[in-house]
Amino acid sequence: MAEQLTLLILNASEAERAIVKKTLSNLDVFQFIESSDSLDALQILKVRAVDVIISGLNVGKIDGWRFARMIRSGLLKTPKNTPILLTPPTYCERIAETTARSYSIDAVLPFERQDMLPQVLANVLSTHLEKSSRLNLLLLEPRESRAAEICQHLALNFACTHVTSPNAALSLYLQNKYAIVLLDATATRAEAAKQLLENILKHNPNQAIVTIIDNRDADYAEQLLLLGVTDFVREPYDITILSKVCDHAARREDFMVSYAEFADKVEQLSRSEQRYKDLFSAHQRILLHLNTVVMELDEEGKIRFINPAWEQLSGHGIKASLGMSLTQFTATTSQRALAKTLAMVLASKEQQTQIEIQLKHKSGREVWVECRFQVIKNSTSKATVTATIDNIHERKEAELQLRHLALHDTLTGLHNRYYFDQQLQILCADTKAGDANAEHALIYIDLDHFKIINDSKGHQQGDIVLKEVAALFEHCIDDEHLIFRIGGDEFAVLLRNKSLLDAHLVAEGICMAIDSHQFHSEEQSYSISCSIGLTQITLANCDPSECLKQSDIALYVAKSLGRNLVHCYSKEDSHNNAMQTGLEWGHNVRQALQNDQIELHYQPIWDFKRRCVAYFEALLRLRINGELIYPNQFIPALEMLNDTFLMDQCVVRHAIRAVSEHQALNQVAINLSAQSFLDERLLPHIQACLSEYQVSPSRVIFEITESASINNLTATRAMIEKLNDLGCHFSIDDFGTGFSTFSYLKQLPAQHVKIDGSFVRDMLNDPIDHALVKAVNDISQSLDKRSVAEYVENEDIFNALLEIGVDYGQGFYISRPLPISALADALKTILVDKTIC
Repeated sequence: MAEQLTLLILNASEAERAIVKKTLSNLDVFQFIESSDSLDALQILKVRAVDVIISGLNVGKIDGWRFARMIRSGLLKTPKNTPILLTPPTYCERIAETTARSYSIDAVLPFERQDMLPQVLANVLSTHLEKSSRLNLLLLEPRESRAAEICQHLALNFACTHVTSPNAALSLYLQNKYAIVLLDATATRAEAAKQLLENILKHNPNQAIVTIIDNRDADYAEQLLLLGVTDFVREPYDITILSKVCDHAARREDFMVSYAEFADKVEQLSRSEQRYKDLFSAHQRILLHLNTVVMELDEEGKIRFINPAWEQLSGHGIKASLGMSLTQFTATTSQRALAKTLAMVLASKEQQTQIEIQLKHKSGREVWVECRFQVIKNSTSKATVTATIDNIHERKEAELQLRHLALHDTLTGLHNRYYFDQQLQILCADTKAGDANAEHALIYIDLDHFKIINDSKGHQQGDIVLKEVAALFEHCIDDEHLIFRIGGDEFAVLLRNKSLLDAHLVAEGICMAIDSHQFHSEEQSYSISCSIGLTQITLANCDPSECLKQSDIALYVAKSLGRNLVHCYSKEDSHNNAMQTGLEWGHNVRQALQNDQIELHYQPIWDFKRRCVAYFEALLRLRINGELIYPNQFIPALEMLNDTFLMDQCVVRHAIRAVSEHQALNQVAINLSAQSFLDERLLPHIQACLSEYQVSPSRVIFEITESASINNLTATRAMIEKLNDLGCHFSIDDFGTGFSTFSYLKQLPAQHVKIDGSFVRDMLNDPIDHALVKAVNDISQSLDKRSVAEYVENEDIFNALLEIGVDYGQGFYISRPLPISALADALKTILVDKTIC
């Protein structure tokens, strides 16, 4: 059985805490800690960690929202990602859910719906795991440069007024109205900041205030919250985080105001509902009495009296049951526990007690019941036991289902990631403390090209495949071993007491089973494969994180070696070392993208007919440790991590923003990876960026390579049509490298065709390349598409392309890719160059 989870219940009402405990008390999953005040709860969390938190809204001077913020700050002993469930007394769904997401609260459940608590808590555990007029903001920041930076980044959502002293801040605040006050409360300015806070909140207790602090002292952060601060950020901080915190603070105040407006109406509804509940409870007590079995047992535990409810519960007649022992109607698994309980009651060791057991219904099925026993002695000292028995089968089944949901994947029925992490830690701990020669294994599985099924057949068919794969795993792997769905199309198996050779045979069997299985979709059948990484768990290798890392590396090696195979991790294996280096580099690249350490350089595209720059191609570079990194150095690592969408997401956002800020960028071409192009998140992201920066879609051209477009022609055509409908243009890049016929080009509604640079580079020396360039241009013209030639490296190539009639040219002879700061001067040089003009 899994170890118990520690659950903190924070609620000012003792009665409401008791209700939460009662709702969950019959589970073996939780160990409870109670607190009636948020300050007391914070003292607890400063010294120990908990696994789950259930909090009310009005829980002391620090309310439930700001209490959650303290958890997420990472200043406490409990992890900042600890699941949090908020139980407000009343509920305004849209506002509450929005605010909950802003404060990273996992779920909101109104207290009146406590019957849903097990299910909501199960979902939290099973899946665990983000406005437009400008608001006035008063900024107190003595450093002019830092203030300028903050005002620039907050300009989209806030109209910033900057002051450098507390006196100036207070003077302006008393004269004007501000939605947010943002002030520096770092150590050197702490006292002045506190005095300013007191003066502001004395004037307006509901003022939203965000402070900047520079230490990890939880007590100091707590003091600020007690003074009335809405939120805080710690230095050093990313400027984008500050913007989010200010937005969140404004939304919280919106919610509190709306909450007060709706309070009267909600209270009226609550009173009406309470009257209904009181009436319902009165009737329910009568129904429970009529359906409760009342029984009397003699000193030997035999039934002496029983009411008619017994027949409905057990299916046995009253007459046939009299004189029989109650244990005779009990399921085998419950007989020993019932006999022990009755013996203790009859021996007067327990005056009254209760027990949950399973009765055997006459039909053969087993029914969960709750028995309550009380001993009564008459004048002759003979003992009589009275018993009441209630049917709790549905409740018990719900509890068992909760346990199942908390530890299992809802789609496949396999164990989930939460249970995997738990069991891997247990297995490694047992290995460390047990037999020195013990051998176990971790198998990490990824389905090859599963995304193609989702893209071409739809997620519903993808789910069917995942269920079939799960069934194959359960068929191939003995019950003594644990199978998990880690997420998406990734699975894991923990093999206890298996040598590396035996584990390898099991993994090979899984590969063969998946490869030989036929999956069916409507009238079509197809097959898939899987790649597997394997690592051994021994006394010398029993760190959970390291084992998971090793199996992950082995999995990537299996994919790089051709897929549909098993690879075992070994420190001496050059493949593993190279893959580990690649993965580490990939994580550095991903972090650079997440931190916005990117630069876009722009290469002009020359219009041969109009003799001017037609548009520009945006080319990505990363700035890592002060060094400029080019795409050929980081794109392979991102492809290894299947994370090129993050790269494209950054490029799209930065390029569209640059178009809005620089008039010289009349039109920009943006390259998209094959992986991102068919990602369902791409189109909404493009629409959001165009809307945010107020850029006309016609100023953006998207490019995808010919080979990527051919791989899924139907889906590619559909996406191009969506981009065209939006108003964007489209270009087929590197055209000519993979074609066997031009016919498919008619099927793609692209406006531009880029002639692959390998043909252009040698067209003056190779007649075939020259013919291919001319053919691509002729076909493009006949299909009413514009042709673009890459690698225009010298004057002779430039003139040859001009003679052929190619529409646009791109290359170092025209201009190298340049940062936006150097683009204006370069354009002047291009336009006055006699050779080009």
